[in-house]
Amino acid sequence: MKVFQGKSDQLLGFIRDGKPLTSRDKLNLIIQLSIPSILAQITSVVMFFIDQAMVGHLGAKASAACGLVETSTWLMGSLTGAASMGFSVQVAHFIGANDFAKARQVFRHALIVTSLLSLVTTLIAVIISRPLPYWLGGNEDIAADASVYFMIFALSGPFFQLNSLSGAMLKCSGNMRIPSMVSVAMCVLDVVFNYILIYQFHLGVMGAAIGTSLSIVICGTIQAYIAIFRSKMLALNRVGEPFFWVVDYLRNALKIGLPMAAQSVLMSGAQIVSTMIVAPLGTVAIAANTLGITAESLCYMPGFGIGEAATTLIGQSIGAARLDITRSFARMTLYSGMIVMAVMGMVMFLFSYEMMALMTPVEEIRMLGMHCLRIEAFAEPMFAASIVVVSICVGAGDTLKPAIISLCSMWLVRLTLAYALSIRYGLIGVWTAMAIELTLRGFLLTLRLFRGKWMRQMQSSSQ
Repeated sequence: MKVFQGKSDQLLGFIRDGKPLTSRDKLNLIIQLSIPSILAQITSVVMFFIDQAMVGHLGAKASAACGLVETSTWLMGSLTGAASMGFSVQVAHFIGANDFAKARQVFRHALIVTSLLSLVTTLIAVIISRPLPYWLGGNEDIAADASVYFMIFALSGPFFQLNSLSGAMLKCSGNMRIPSMVSVAMCVLDVVFNYILIYQFHLGVMGAAIGTSLSIVICGTIQAYIAIFRSKMLALNRVGEPFFWVVDYLRNALKIGLPMAAQSVLMSGAQIVSTMIVAPLGTVAIAANTLGITAESLCYMPGFGIGEAATTLIGQSIGAARLDITRSFARMTLYSGMIVMAVMGMVMFLFSYEMMALMTPVEEIRMLGMHCLRIEAFAEPMFAASIVVVSICVGAGDTLKPAIISLCSMWLVRLTLAYALSIRYGLIGVWTAMAIELTLRGFLLTLRLFRGKWMRQMQSSSQ
């Protein structure tokens, strides 16, 4: 891993210093930045897979309780990610321009702003934790467990934000290794804590929530220490760098982060509406939907890994004013993501039953989940396109138009189709709508990428 990190540092230095890169250099850099992130993403999903299996073996009600509020926890995660990206993209641009002092100033601003934001978010989440399961259409038999799970998870919010911000900063500096190792450690700790609390102390769903929260607190603290005190480019304990408030950093963070935050809220809101569509279909459908989403994430996590590499490469290339390699990196990361996820889609199609069987002993849930996964497998290449293109645009600071495309696709296509098809086909109809919408979204975002509108600001500034 150190060899890969050293080589990627050298090639990133070529970008910042204006040196030429061959196609082989670019591909090597994409691979070297993607592999640690992909491995971390896959490991994270595998561990979460095991986590869900632990809860799943408590019965369908336990799986349904966790699944009911899962989209709400995604909303919290999306908001923390949007807040982090608003600042980390600026860091990538400053690093690409070899202005490390300004990158550290942005980091200081980010720590202050996101800490305050996370405290507000956590307070709101705790307040709504009791009525939330009922708002989502949950039944009385799972509402209590769902409420406890969400409240305990919400209490880890400030550490979740700290971990997200520190990881985003390290990745945008080109350090994929540390965030990947921390991600793996978090998942391992989650499984260990869950095993102890669920099976040894018999705390059930509450034990799963406590285990997840403890792993977030520990790993968030470790990653923040590394970013703040140990990073070569970002460490803040330097003599002679006084802090002073720069309004432009906050303004730029809002410009980048607000569309992402709005997208996160509305996309997560759409996921919650989707959960409300699934909830009346019964406990088996809720459990199959939750476990199916977990299984599918094994496919799309490599896409997010390549997307993270794309954000770093595009961000630093734009900071270095390298128009030529910016366009090249965009296309190469897009093709890489689509190829990898097409292969993963084939694997998911062939082993869908086995994947569901690992998480639940209930045959009815296994079969329903298997059919859903096989439908979704066909959408994976274009799902990859949507993931990578959004990551490219984030690296360029172009977040508004991709957010509008994603939101329109989600609300106007997926939810409308999901509701209509669920009436006749149940959960199968919901997943069919998902596959259609992901394919359409990937096509529209790819079209935007090749039209080049996301590069207009860079092109005008270079002229």
